[in-house]
Amino acid sequence: MTAPTKPSHDGPSDPAANPPRTPDQAPAAPDTVPDQAPAPDQAPAPDTATVPGPAPAGEPDASGVPLHAPVIDWFDEHARDLPWRRPEAGAWGVMVSEFMLQQTPVSRVLPVYEQWLARWPRPADLAAEAPGEAVRAWGRLGYPRRALRLHGAAAAITERHGGDVPADHAQLLALPGIGEYTAAAVASFAYGQRHAVLDTNVRRVFARAVTGVQYPPNATTAAERKLARALLPDDEASAARWAAASMELGALVCTAKNESCHRCPIAGQCAWRLAGKPAHDGPPRRGQTYAGTDRQVRGRLLAVLRDAHVPVPQSALDQVWHEPVQRARALDGLVADGLVEPLADGTYRLPLS
Repeated sequence: MTAPTKPSHDGPSDPAANPPRTPDQAPAAPDTVPDQAPAPDQAPAPDTATVPGPAPAGEPDASGVPLHAPVIDWFDEHARDLPWRRPEAGAWGVMVSEFMLQQTPVSRVLPVYEQWLARWPRPADLAAEAPGEAVRAWGRLGYPRRALRLHGAAAAITERHGGDVPADHAQLLALPGIGEYTAAAVASFAYGQRHAVLDTNVRRVFARAVTGVQYPPNATTAAERKLARALLPDDEASAARWAAASMELGALVCTAKNESCHRCPIAGQCAWRLAGKPAHDGPPRRGQTYAGTDRQVRGRLLAVLRDAHVPVPQSALDQVWHEPVQRARALDGLVADGLVEPLADGTYRLPLS
């Protein structure tokens, strides 16, 4: 299958997401793991909210019908040419891109993505190598546990599905490291299926265009999920195109800051704009820090291990950070996360199993 609608997740991101799905909010620092971030895909909250009723006159229709054509037409004209959107990318290329684009900008993903697919063009190719090689190839993309999760998914695809990324949403969701967002994204972008693909960019577009607020809640809510499903076009092909188009609109036009309403194809229907762009009055939008944190120390320790092809002595790791307690805590965290393997002789390496 091809991936004709796979979007980019580039563009200024919205820190209101948890974790931010789009990358340009303060991109993840090199080789780090967020101090308290959840896994890339969390189980969705119970769907207890109600679907919005008919919109009052002059406000956007919650069915989404008036929005579909202008947004999809805009996407057809302005969609960027990215490798995971091309037919040759296939479902594996889409899946790899989805893992890499979590909290990481397109500009940083592109070279690593191309090297990754050149080295491991199929899931079985990655599964045949040690997980530490995935961590090494991940380079400085940040949040390197994603590399272990992608390796685990590749192994499961090889074992359960003959090396082909499954098209069935439930089978995708059953893969290790795959949550609701990634399963929906692969099913939609790679296989053209009808799923609500709800990332930070899409949430921001829907919050403004339909709900009439500047930013969505900090964490995705059941009401947002129900709205996203209500806005889906009925037919699969249009739904897949809508998923990609609404995501690209949030990445390029309806950005977290300095939105370009003059370029927006639905500016005339946008509830937030029609209301005079009221300022955000919800909980503070979360930012990220990096300098001096355990995340920074972890990144420096991993950089040493990535560059070494033999076990590294403790003395070499001691050189990367001046504060011994924080350094030891960061190293212990890397070991606990499965990113570093301690050996009996007191040396360390990337994991082999």
